Amino acid sequence: MKEDYIHCKKVINDKMSDFLYQYLLLKRQSFLTLYNNHLISKFDEDKGRWGDGQVDNSFCIYGDTVFDLLLANVKPVMEKQTKVKLIETYSYARVYHKGNELKKHRDRASCKISATMNLGGDPWKIYLELKNKKTKGFLLNPGDMLIYKGDKLKHWREPFEGIACGQVFLHYNDASDLTNKFDGRPHLGLPKGVQAEKN
Repeated sequence: MKEDYIHCKKVINDKMSDFLYQYLLLKRQSFLTLYNNHLISKFDEDKGRWGDGQVDNSFCIYGDTVFDLLLANVKPVMEKQTKVKLIETYSYARVYHKGNELKKHRDRASCKISATMNLGGDPWKIYLELKNKKTKGFLLNPGDMLIYKGDKLKHWREPFEGIACGQVFLHYNDASDLTNKFDGRPHLGLPKGVQAEKN
């Protein structure tokens, strides 16, 4: 990947982005109903979780089957844009709320080539700190995505002034290094920490 970032417009169409946004909102509602009625514990993260250390007051979900399927289906676009043969690591989706802020950070080793895709809700810029230390902001429309080197470039969002914003993060690594294939899971669509049986 020669460029540090690539802004791709309309990777998915409006109908699909709205479907995924509504799906994410329904996942949030289902999680809150189950959690508030003590039907799941805060440790049961396959239904999602509330807050994750990066953004405390938000619904987020790791490795959801639908979003991992999106991860696999968007891979050809990612490979075409980056000119790199990729392997999927994991997807991560989040619904941001008014007042949420994403602190400046770099991602872990499973996120060498990442994309954030806007699914819907109120617009909200994401910022990158480029190699020359200059800051560049991007405002994505639903279906747009920003590709960037997640483990190299610091990225963040200023405090959110809207009501809700749905984003999915799609993470990949170079296929020549299988160290983080599926983020250590046997295959996509599984919660974090599920490991393949050893024979």
